[in-house]
Amino acid sequence: MVEEKDECCCRKKKERTSEEYKDLIHRLNRIEGQIRGIRGMVERDAYCPDILVQVAAANAALNSFNKVLLANHIKTCVVQDIHEGKEEVIDELVATLQKLMR
Repeated sequence: MVEEKDECCCRKKKERTSEEYKDLIHRLNRIEGQIRGIRGMVERDAYCPDILVQVAAANAALNSFNKVLLANHIKTCVVQDIHEGKEEVIDELVATLQKLMR
């Protein structure tokens, strides 16, 4: 994990293994496809409950993505920072979890 100034909202960067990267991108591609499908359903005037079921599936996929990303973060970044004595990572993790639980 390297700290760099970035043009986005991110303060830090994380190098991921190629397997982790491929898994996350694959999940995001599927979610993106689901969202495009939902848009298509709206454009075709699909029945509301049918759209809602697809939205629920997209939400479940996003939740699954979050679980995988969070687990990877804890196993790598958090553990590494704690080993390096950077205990403020715990406060950052708690704040992140609070945001996810809204």
